[in-house]
Amino acid sequence: MSFTVFLAVLGAALLHASWNALIKTGASKVASMFILTLVQGCAGFCIAMMHPWPETHVWLWLAASGVFHAGYKLFLAFAYEQGDLSRVYPIARGAAPMMVTLISALLLVDVIKPVEYAAIALLGLGIALMARGAFASGESRKLVPFALGSACMTAGYSLVDGLGAREAGNAAMYVGWLFTLDALLFSPLIFALRGKAGVAASKRDWALGAVAAAASYGAYAIAVWAMTVAPIALVTALRETSILFAVLLGWLVFGDRMDRSKALAAVLIVGGVILTRL
Repeated sequence: MSFTVFLAVLGAALLHASWNALIKTGASKVASMFILTLVQGCAGFCIAMMHPWPETHVWLWLAASGVFHAGYKLFLAFAYEQGDLSRVYPIARGAAPMMVTLISALLLVDVIKPVEYAAIALLGLGIALMARGAFASGESRKLVPFALGSACMTAGYSLVDGLGAREAGNAAMYVGWLFTLDALLFSPLIFALRGKAGVAASKRDWALGAVAAAASYGAYAIAVWAMTVAPIALVTALRETSILFAVLLGWLVFGDRMDRSKALAAVLIVGGVILTRL
Protein backbone atom coordinates (compact mmCIF):
# COMPACT_ATOMS: atom_id res chain seq x y z
CA MET A 1 0.00 0.00 0.00
CA SER A 2 1.47 3.35 -1.06
CA PHE A 3 1.60 6.36 1.27
CA THR A 4 -0.98 8.18 -0.88
CA VAL A 5 -3.45 5.31 -0.59
CA PHE A 6 -2.70 5.07 3.14
CA LEU A 7 -3.59 8.73 3.72
CA ALA A 8 -6.65 8.51 1.48
CA VAL A 9 -8.06 5.56 3.42
CA LEU A 10 -7.43 7.33 6.74
CA GLY A 11 -9.36 10.33 5.38
CA ALA A 12 -12.17 8.01 4.36
CA ALA A 13 -12.19 6.58 7.89
CA LEU A 14 -12.70 10.07 9.36
CA LEU A 15 -15.53 10.76 6.92
CA HIS A 16 -17.15 7.44 7.80
CA ALA A 17 -17.09 8.12 11.54
CA SER A 18 -18.44 11.62 10.90
CA TRP A 19 -21.49 10.52 8.93
CA ASN A 20 -22.32 7.91 11.57
CA ALA A 21 -22.17 10.64 14.21
CA LEU A 22 -24.54 12.77 12.14
CA ILE A 23 -27.01 9.87 11.84
CA LYS A 24 -26.81 9.35 15.59
CA THR A 25 -27.77 13.00 16.25
CA GLY A 26 -30.96 12.70 14.20
CA ALA A 27 -34.30 12.46 16.03
CA SER A 28 -35.11 9.33 14.02
CA LYS A 29 -32.16 7.12 13.10
CA VAL A 30 -34.16 5.19 10.52
CA ALA A 31 -35.48 8.36 8.87
CA SER A 32 -31.99 9.90 8.84
CA MET A 33 -30.61 6.76 7.19
CA PHE A 34 -33.43 6.86 4.65
CA ILE A 35 -32.57 10.48 3.79
CA LEU A 36 -28.88 9.62 3.50
CA THR A 37 -29.65 6.72 1.17
CA LEU A 38 -32.03 8.74 -0.99
CA VAL A 39 -29.59 11.63 -1.41
CA GLN A 40 -26.75 9.21 -2.13
CA GLY A 41 -28.84 7.41 -4.69
CA CYS A 42 -29.69 10.61 -6.57
CA ALA A 43 -26.06 11.75 -6.52
CA GLY A 44 -24.87 8.31 -7.54
CA PHE A 45 -27.24 8.17 -10.51
CA CYS A 46 -26.09 11.58 -11.75
CA ILE A 47 -22.44 10.55 -11.50
CA ALA A 48 -23.08 7.14 -13.06
CA MET A 49 -24.73 8.73 -16.11
CA MET A 50 -21.50 10.66 -16.76
CA HIS A 51 -19.66 7.39 -17.38
CA PRO A 52 -19.99 4.53 -19.86
CA TRP A 53 -22.72 1.96 -19.21
CA PRO A 54 -21.47 -1.04 -17.16
CA GLU A 55 -20.82 -4.26 -19.01
CA THR A 56 -23.32 -7.06 -18.46
CA HIS A 57 -21.19 -9.08 -16.02
CA VAL A 58 -20.60 -6.00 -13.83
CA TRP A 59 -24.33 -5.75 -13.09
CA LEU A 60 -24.13 -9.02 -11.14
CA TRP A 61 -21.57 -7.46 -8.81
CA LEU A 62 -23.63 -4.29 -8.55
CA ALA A 63 -26.82 -6.18 -7.70
CA ALA A 64 -25.07 -8.11 -4.93
CA SER A 65 -23.53 -4.87 -3.66
CA GLY A 66 -26.91 -3.14 -3.54
CA VAL A 67 -28.34 -5.94 -1.39
CA PHE A 68 -25.40 -5.87 1.02
CA HIS A 69 -25.44 -2.07 1.34
CA ALA A 70 -29.20 -1.96 1.96
CA GLY A 71 -28.88 -4.65 4.63
CA TYR A 72 -25.93 -2.86 6.21
CA LYS A 73 -27.79 0.43 6.59
CA LEU A 74 -30.92 -1.28 7.88
CA PHE A 75 -29.04 -3.17 10.62
CA LEU A 76 -27.00 -0.09 11.50
CA ALA A 77 -30.04 2.18 11.84
CA PHE A 78 -31.77 -0.32 14.14
CA ALA A 79 -28.58 -0.69 16.19
CA TYR A 80 -28.32 3.07 16.71
CA GLU A 81 -31.88 3.04 18.04
CA GLN A 82 -30.62 0.74 20.81
CA GLY A 83 -27.13 1.98 21.70
CA ASP A 84 -24.53 4.75 21.72
CA LEU A 85 -22.14 5.63 18.91
CA SER A 86 -19.09 4.50 20.89
CA ARG A 87 -20.63 1.06 21.49
CA VAL A 88 -22.51 0.26 18.29
CA TYR A 89 -19.79 1.50 15.95
CA PRO A 90 -16.94 -0.70 17.25
CA ILE A 91 -19.06 -3.84 17.15
CA ALA A 92 -20.52 -3.06 13.73
CA ARG A 93 -17.13 -2.24 12.23
CA GLY A 94 -14.94 -4.57 14.22
CA ALA A 95 -15.98 -8.03 13.09
CA ALA A 96 -15.92 -7.23 9.37
CA PRO A 97 -12.10 -7.12 8.83
CA MET A 98 -11.70 -10.52 10.46
CA MET A 99 -14.31 -12.01 8.11
CA VAL A 100 -12.80 -10.31 5.06
CA THR A 101 -9.26 -11.43 5.96
CA LEU A 102 -10.28 -15.05 6.38
CA ILE A 103 -12.21 -15.14 3.10
CA SER A 104 -9.45 -13.25 1.26
CA ALA A 105 -6.82 -15.70 2.48
CA LEU A 106 -8.88 -18.71 1.43
CA LEU A 107 -10.41 -17.58 -1.86
CA LEU A 108 -8.66 -14.52 -3.30
CA VAL A 109 -5.29 -13.83 -4.90
CA ASP A 110 -4.26 -10.79 -2.84
CA VAL A 111 -0.94 -11.32 -1.11
CA ILE A 112 -1.12 -10.39 2.59
CA LYS A 113 2.24 -10.21 4.38
CA PRO A 114 2.69 -11.67 7.90
CA VAL A 115 3.16 -8.18 9.37
CA GLU A 116 -0.11 -7.13 7.77
CA TYR A 117 -1.89 -10.08 9.36
CA ALA A 118 -0.37 -8.96 12.68
CA ALA A 119 -1.68 -5.44 12.03
CA ILE A 120 -5.18 -6.76 11.35
CA ALA A 121 -5.04 -8.92 14.50
CA LEU A 122 -3.94 -5.94 16.60
CA LEU A 123 -6.73 -3.82 15.15
CA GLY A 124 -9.16 -6.61 15.94
CA LEU A 125 -7.96 -6.83 19.54
CA GLY A 126 -8.40 -3.10 20.02
CA ILE A 127 -11.84 -3.24 18.44
CA ALA A 128 -12.93 -6.14 20.65
CA LEU A 129 -11.78 -4.31 23.77
CA MET A 130 -13.68 -1.22 22.62
CA ALA A 131 -16.86 -3.22 22.06
CA ARG A 132 -17.02 -5.16 25.32
CA GLY A 133 -18.64 -2.23 27.09
CA ALA A 134 -21.97 -3.29 25.60
CA PHE A 135 -21.99 -6.14 28.12
CA ALA A 136 -20.16 -4.44 30.99
CA SER A 137 -22.00 -1.13 31.35
CA GLY A 138 -25.62 -2.22 31.47
CA GLU A 139 -26.51 -0.89 28.01
CA SER A 140 -29.20 -2.51 25.88
CA ARG A 141 -27.99 -5.83 24.55
CA LYS A 142 -30.48 -5.63 21.71
CA LEU A 143 -27.89 -3.57 19.84
CA VAL A 144 -25.54 -6.56 19.58
CA PRO A 145 -27.40 -8.70 16.98
CA PHE A 146 -28.14 -5.63 14.88
CA ALA A 147 -24.51 -4.48 15.05
CA LEU A 148 -23.25 -7.97 14.18
CA GLY A 149 -25.69 -8.12 11.28
CA SER A 150 -24.23 -4.83 10.06
CA ALA A 151 -20.73 -6.32 10.34
CA CYS A 152 -21.73 -9.30 8.18
CA MET A 153 -23.13 -6.95 5.54
CA THR A 154 -19.93 -4.88 5.69
CA ALA A 155 -17.80 -7.97 5.08
CA GLY A 156 -20.05 -8.89 2.17
CA TYR A 157 -19.97 -5.56 0.39
CA SER A 158 -16.24 -5.11 1.03
CA LEU A 159 -15.44 -8.29 -0.87
CA VAL A 160 -18.07 -7.76 -3.57
CA ASP A 161 -17.15 -4.12 -4.22
CA GLY A 162 -13.41 -4.72 -4.20
CA LEU A 163 -13.77 -7.39 -6.86
CA GLY A 164 -16.64 -5.69 -8.68
CA ALA A 165 -14.79 -2.38 -9.07
CA ARG A 166 -11.80 -4.25 -10.47
CA GLU A 167 -14.08 -5.99 -12.97
CA ALA A 168 -15.71 -2.69 -13.91
CA GLY A 169 -12.38 -0.92 -14.36
CA ASN A 170 -13.99 2.37 -13.30
CA ALA A 171 -14.45 2.98 -9.57
CA ALA A 172 -16.47 6.21 -9.99
CA MET A 173 -18.98 4.56 -12.32
CA TYR A 174 -19.23 1.50 -10.08
CA VAL A 175 -19.86 3.50 -6.90
CA GLY A 176 -22.47 5.63 -8.65
CA TRP A 177 -24.50 2.62 -9.73
CA LEU A 178 -24.15 0.77 -6.44
CA PHE A 179 -25.60 3.71 -4.50
CA THR A 180 -28.38 4.01 -7.07
CA LEU A 181 -29.32 0.36 -6.57
CA ASP A 182 -28.91 0.72 -2.81
CA ALA A 183 -31.52 3.50 -2.77
CA LEU A 184 -33.90 1.47 -4.94
CA LEU A 185 -33.67 -1.48 -2.54
CA PHE A 186 -33.47 0.31 0.82
CA SER A 187 -36.34 2.77 0.33
CA PRO A 188 -39.17 0.25 -0.24
CA LEU A 189 -37.71 -1.95 2.52
CA ILE A 190 -38.06 0.86 5.06
CA PHE A 191 -41.61 1.60 3.90
CA ALA A 192 -42.49 -2.08 4.26
CA LEU A 193 -41.06 -2.34 7.78
CA ARG A 194 -41.99 1.06 9.26
CA GLY A 195 -44.52 2.63 6.90
CA LYS A 196 -44.70 6.39 6.35
CA ALA A 197 -43.91 7.00 10.01
CA GLY A 198 -40.50 5.41 9.47
CA VAL A 199 -39.43 8.14 7.05
CA ALA A 200 -41.10 11.15 8.71
CA ALA A 201 -38.39 13.74 9.31
CA SER A 202 -37.91 17.37 10.25
CA LYS A 203 -35.98 19.95 8.23
CA ARG A 204 -33.07 19.43 10.61
CA ASP A 205 -33.08 15.68 9.92
CA TRP A 206 -33.11 16.37 6.17
CA ALA A 207 -30.12 18.70 6.54
CA LEU A 208 -28.20 16.20 8.68
CA GLY A 209 -29.04 13.38 6.32
CA ALA A 210 -27.87 15.33 3.29
CA VAL A 211 -24.54 16.24 4.89
CA ALA A 212 -24.12 12.67 6.09
CA ALA A 213 -24.81 11.44 2.55
CA ALA A 214 -22.01 13.60 1.14
CA ALA A 215 -19.57 12.33 3.77
CA SER A 216 -20.65 8.73 3.27
CA TYR A 217 -20.40 8.94 -0.51
CA GLY A 218 -16.93 10.44 -0.36
CA ALA A 219 -15.75 7.92 2.22
CA TYR A 220 -16.86 4.91 0.24
CA ALA A 221 -15.75 6.23 -3.14
CA ILE A 222 -12.24 6.56 -1.70
CA ALA A 223 -12.41 3.08 -0.19
CA VAL A 224 -13.56 1.40 -3.41
CA TRP A 225 -10.82 3.16 -5.38
CA ALA A 226 -8.26 2.04 -2.77
CA MET A 227 -9.44 -1.57 -3.10
CA THR A 228 -8.63 -1.45 -6.81
CA VAL A 229 -4.98 -0.60 -6.13
CA ALA A 230 -4.28 -2.31 -2.77
CA PRO A 231 -5.23 -5.61 -1.05
CA ILE A 232 -8.91 -5.65 -0.10
CA ALA A 233 -8.35 -7.09 3.39
CA LEU A 234 -5.71 -4.47 4.21
CA VAL A 235 -7.86 -1.56 3.00
CA THR A 236 -10.83 -2.91 4.96
CA ALA A 237 -8.76 -3.22 8.14
CA LEU A 238 -7.24 0.24 7.81
CA ARG A 239 -10.71 1.73 7.37
CA GLU A 240 -11.52 0.45 10.85
CA THR A 241 -9.37 3.22 12.31
CA SER A 242 -12.63 5.10 11.94
CA ILE A 243 -13.40 3.52 15.32
CA LEU A 244 -10.78 5.77 16.88
CA PHE A 245 -12.40 8.80 15.26
CA ALA A 246 -15.85 7.63 16.38
CA VAL A 247 -14.71 7.28 19.98
CA LEU A 248 -13.29 10.80 19.91
CA LEU A 249 -16.51 12.14 18.41
CA GLY A 250 -18.53 10.27 21.01
CA TRP A 251 -16.40 11.77 23.78
CA LEU A 252 -16.25 15.34 22.45
CA VAL A 253 -19.70 15.66 20.84
CA PHE A 254 -21.96 13.27 22.76
CA GLY A 255 -20.20 13.39 26.13
CA ASP A 256 -19.44 9.65 26.22
CA ARG A 257 -17.24 8.63 29.15
CA MET A 258 -13.57 8.06 28.25
CA ASP A 259 -12.24 5.31 30.53
CA ARG A 260 -9.02 3.29 30.59
CA SER A 261 -10.53 0.52 28.50
CA LYS A 262 -11.36 2.90 25.68
CA ALA A 263 -7.94 4.57 25.91
CA LEU A 264 -6.15 1.21 25.72
CA ALA A 265 -8.29 0.13 22.79
CA ALA A 266 -7.40 3.36 20.99
CA VAL A 267 -3.68 2.69 21.54
CA LEU A 268 -4.04 -0.83 20.11
CA ILE A 269 -5.85 0.51 17.06
CA VAL A 270 -3.16 3.11 16.44
CA GLY A 271 -0.55 0.35 16.80
CA GLY A 272 -2.34 -1.66 14.15
CA VAL A 273 -2.30 1.34 11.81
CA ILE A 274 1.45 1.76 12.31
CA LEU A 275 2.03 -1.92 11.48
CA THR A 276 0.19 -1.52 8.17
CA ARG A 277 2.97 0.87 7.12
CA LEU A 278 5.88 -1.50 7.88
